[in-house]
Amino acid sequence: MLDTYFKISERGSTVGREVRGGLVTFFTMAYIVALNPLIIGLAKDADGKYIGGGGVGMKRARVAYGGAIHEAYPHADGVCLADGRVVSEEAVVWLAPFEVGTIIALGLNYADHVKELSKELTVTAQDEPLAFLKAPSSVIGHRAQTRRPDGVGFMHYECELAVVIGRTAKQVKRKDAMAYVAGYTVANDYAIRDYLENYYRPNLRVKNRDGGTVLGPWLVDAADVPNPHDLNLRTYVNGVVTQQGSTQDLISDIPALIEYLSGFMTLNPGDVILTGTPDGVVNVNVGDEVVTEIDGIGRLVNTIVDDATFGR
Repeated sequence: MLDTYFKISERGSTVGREVRGGLVTFFTMAYIVALNPLIIGLAKDADGKYIGGGGVGMKRARVAYGGAIHEAYPHADGVCLADGRVVSEEAVVWLAPFEVGTIIALGLNYADHVKELSKELTVTAQDEPLAFLKAPSSVIGHRAQTRRPDGVGFMHYECELAVVIGRTAKQVKRKDAMAYVAGYTVANDYAIRDYLENYYRPNLRVKNRDGGTVLGPWLVDAADVPNPHDLNLRTYVNGVVTQQGSTQDLISDIPALIEYLSGFMTLNPGDVILTGTPDGVVNVNVGDEVVTEIDGIGRLVNTIVDDATFGR
């Protein structure tokens, strides 16, 4: 009946061949229908914008998997690689979510943290920001390990909003400053207080250590953060909240920092400004899991390990 109705034999074919061809066509189209939205959502146009618009392109990471580095996106079952594969968070090595340039860190940029450190310190909105540089070599990603040197008495985390520069910025005025921001990520800027000689000039051993600058897991597009000056920050040590604050309490806000810094140095794409930490820093020990979290930006996990873990 099928042969007669579709004139299969007259066309030099067979029923089996037609069935096999139909199945191949069906599964090919099903694959395209399932994958096409993902491809469109992850593809960029000539202006670097995501064709699909929507949220998939707004929060992204960089991970190592299968011998290659991939851009990755949140997925209910872990992370979605740019090629469409979905893998668990634990199956990848998390890198900083962008190619890190110069790191400019702010000290004493929350009034409550100044009070926490010392009653002798006074910082006001009229003071020049206290900024210092950190090397990209100090950066590690989500779920990585940070070494606590043997014999150290006080090593603490610092949960910070990290501002990522997206355009070359030089002599930028405050009113234009936010247009130079590509996005935001979470930073955990560890410090070893034993080596601190001067709060206003932290030396290299305090802040510029390998593995002491944790960034990630996601880079969130600036357009998806309507008000970066109204974000809640918190830190958990072994599941217990030890630090809470809000970017509402920044002494120097983001436009002020960009105007100040670009007034004497050129900020380039990939440069990152660590905006400081609120009060609530406490000592962390080997074996502690430290989670720094900022609403709408991400949840960054880090573990403290000893010298032996790094073969020292």
